Amino acid sequence: MNEKNHLSDLDLVEAISENQRLEEAISQLYKEHASFARSFIMGKGATEQDADDIFQETIVSFIESVQKGKFRRESGVRTFLFSISKNLWYNEIRRRQRAGIREKIYEMEREQDDTNIQELMGNQELKNMLDQMLDELGDSCKKILKLFYFEELPMKEIVSHMQYENEQVVRNKKYKCLQQFTDTMKQNPIAVKLIQELIRN
Repeated sequence: MNEKNHLSDLDLVEAISENQRLEEAISQLYKEHASFARSFIMGKGATEQDADDIFQETIVSFIESVQKGKFRRESGVRTFLFSISKNLWYNEIRRRQRAGIREKIYEMEREQDDTNIQELMGNQELKNMLDQMLDELGDSCKKILKLFYFEELPMKEIVSHMQYENEQVVRNKKYKCLQQFTDTMKQNPIAVKLIQELIRN
């Protein structure tokens, strides 16, 4: 873009607001402000791809703000873009942190479920009852849970017994089967009573 075609901040905002010369305006935003915003975001721990994604979102957000009259020109375009980029990246960091916490809780719950069921299946009387309940889950779920809990095989060996791609697929399937089995067990008052007796003893 040569000097003649260069848009001042005022012209750029008016062009976006009136939805005119929009492509030219966006091109100028990238040329003049992308490097600055990306450098800041990457300085806060973002990858290059993160920085690219955040700046794209920044441009979209800026255009929406201008067209909705939310940009009141109390600051320059660069300052406003910087503020949007910063907020978007900090929000993304918080989102990833929350996702990480949820994943840790999820894994802890899975480990606890595994421990509880493992202990219960060590009792022969309960094992016979649970074996009958496993029949209600279908062949694949029954086989996975029996291989893991009854025969205590590691995931790597279970993969070789099942028609699944890898350990992660089996691990996910086992978890879903365990949830289904737990729901079924809760609906069986005799099993629940027996479990309570075992726990008290």
